[in-house]
Amino acid sequence: MANTASAEKRNRQAQRRRTRNVKVRSQVKGAVKKVRDALSRGDAVGAKASLAAAERALGKAASKGVMHRNAVSRRISRLAHAVATAGPAAPAAK
Repeated sequence: MANTASAEKRNRQAQRRRTRNVKVRSQVKGAVKKVRDALSRGDAVGAKASLAAAERALGKAASKGVMHRNAVSRRISRLAHAVATAGPAAPAAK
């Protein structure tokens, strides 16, 4: 239990941030799951479309400080690589 007014305020701020962070993380998880589901179905076109939404969600999480920017970059890179190597919708490498 907080003993000072400043500690009570910090507790309120932490609770607000926690609810925001939970929301952002769940949006990221949902977006990434859509990409992985499309890949598991073999739907390369759908995976490519949902990858853009996942990149946007991950970028927002990084900009808000919910996730570390290097972790976000790594996740985007791995998802993009998985989408690029999946199926006939992948562009031809030259």
